Amino acid sequence: MSGLLALSRGIDAVTTFIGRSVSWLILVVVLVSAGNAIVRKAFNISSNGWLEIQWYLFGAIFMLAAAWALQRNDHIRVDIISGMLSRRTRDWIDFLGHIFMLLPFTVLMVWLLIPYVRLSYTSGEYSPNAGGLLLWPAKALLLAGFVLLIAQGLSELIKRGAILFCGMEDTTPVHEQASVEDEIAKFIPEDERLQTTGKEVRP
Repeated sequence: MSGLLALSRGIDAVTTFIGRSVSWLILVVVLVSAGNAIVRKAFNISSNGWLEIQWYLFGAIFMLAAAWALQRNDHIRVDIISGMLSRRTRDWIDFLGHIFMLLPFTVLMVWLLIPYVRLSYTSGEYSPNAGGLLLWPAKALLLAGFVLLIAQGLSELIKRGAILFCGMEDTTPVHEQASVEDEIAKFIPEDERLQTTGKEVRP
């Protein structure tokens, strides 16, 4: 198990490095978007290429940071029941979910995307829009994102297995969902909260 845990730590390190690096693309997107808007309004100059660069960057942020979100347990859980379960039960759900849902889906996507990206690259596919960009880099981002998800899924599976079967401590970050009252309280000034409730409500 120590060898598998070492592999998991290596995957986590790569995922963290890529996720943190990709997060800087948010600043690039903002600058490109602002620059494009300024040039369009001030000089009446526009280009589909600049718009597509923004789309490519958004795609890169979403796809390449998805594995980092999985590692940090930051992905959205639509099942509100999971918040009421014990950590061990959630570990079992994650363990089985990775085996039967996450990994099969990501492997299928990689299998389908390899010929999809290869065809786009070999044909030199361009955007149909005037002044558009090459399409294969954007399609390659899809492939890269799912490859990273496979690797991180394996890492999470190893860690859940060690927690469930080898007694390893569960250090998975837990992000508790705030109640509706707490979310509303964030937008109410502190003095008004005191006047309304008679006591301080801390968000």
